[in-house]
Amino acid sequence: MHDLQAQHSLRILVIEDDATTRLLLNRTLQKEGYNVTLAENGVEGIEKALLISPALIISDWVMPQLDGMELCRQVRSHPDLSGIFVILLSSRETVADRVQGLDAGADEFLSKPIDPNELKARVRAGLRQYELNHQLKAANHDLMVTLQQLKQAQAQLIQSEKMSSLGQMVAGIAHEINNPINFIEGNLSFAEDYIQDLLNIICLYQKCFPEIPEELELLLEDADIEFLAEDSKQLIDSMRVGAARIHKIISHLRNFARLDEAEMKRVDIHDGINSTLIMLQNRLKLPNGTEIEVGKDYGELPKIDCYPGQLNQVFLNILHNSIYFLQDYVKKGELTDPNIRVFTRSIDERDTVEIIISNNGPSIAEATISKVFDPFFTTKPVGQGTGMGLSICYQIIVERHRGQIHCLIPPEGGTAFAIEIPRRQPEENP
Repeated sequence: MHDLQAQHSLRILVIEDDATTRLLLNRTLQKEGYNVTLAENGVEGIEKALLISPALIISDWVMPQLDGMELCRQVRSHPDLSGIFVILLSSRETVADRVQGLDAGADEFLSKPIDPNELKARVRAGLRQYELNHQLKAANHDLMVTLQQLKQAQAQLIQSEKMSSLGQMVAGIAHEINNPINFIEGNLSFAEDYIQDLLNIICLYQKCFPEIPEELELLLEDADIEFLAEDSKQLIDSMRVGAARIHKIISHLRNFARLDEAEMKRVDIHDGINSTLIMLQNRLKLPNGTEIEVGKDYGELPKIDCYPGQLNQVFLNILHNSIYFLQDYVKKGELTDPNIRVFTRSIDERDTVEIIISNNGPSIAEATISKVFDPFFTTKPVGQGTGMGLSICYQIIVERHRGQIHCLIPPEGGTAFAIEIPRRQPEENP
């Protein structure tokens, strides 16, 4: 009963130039409870088909202007009509005629004069076929969506595993570097004291024994004790500065890895941006010697609730893409002063913070902007991009942090990504 009601709710379009036949078809089908629309010729039939999107068309074969054959061809060639079940009315009974009709796109034939019982049977069968095809298309669509989601989930797992492996490697390297640097830094003060003691002893020897052998005098002149005394302190100070810088780099590496911060934390996102830039430092100098300038215009931001490791992943993907396209632009000789700008500000009226990462490379095409966050969409050559980086960024910002991310073209050209994140997240965040 349910299937019958569903079929009767579908619209049938009757295209017939003969008034008597048209009236017979209309009465027979309406008595069966079908929703019928009438057209007097092929041209009007196509117009009404586009207007009402019927499930089934019954069309005469021989009509002026646009006959049934051409009508079938137009129906099959139009994307909005191609799934309609078409029955051709004809007094032609030869196999050649039927083959010709099938080639044009007809699904079924009904002979004239029309037998009402045959008509009803053909219509029932046609609507069942239409429904089955419709269900099959819906099932195929669901399968495609599921497959897309599975691919996306697979790519996310791979990306997450990569980030986890990278984080573990970075944390391990940071730990291994930290130990010898602590040893070196801890011994610098002793080295300074030892050098100073030796210099004091030499100075005292010179004072107590002004007359020294010629061989020792030549050695002291070559060594230039006064220069050694002055430069040794600068040398120790330089080593302390270098050790402090290595400590800072280690801190950035640990901040980027954030293996101990899988849960939501309240953090300063500037630390994450700076740490990510440190990770990409070696890529800022391009093969031809050109260096990408990085400008930072940081506003006064409060600490925000977020998943720090995931936000770092967003910064890494966007900055990595910026560097990739700037490098390509420079290589082609279309840019000599590549730069990346990072701008942050607090939007008090919305209780959010905004991060804008822009570059002066090629401006993204207007038609592409709406697709950049689609899974598997990429403008990179085959083998150089999976099309998942920005899709994952979108999920992290929109789904995990209830924020917004947009791709845009700045007034001065280039490409930019604007991220807006609430300062506070609900306690339970999916």
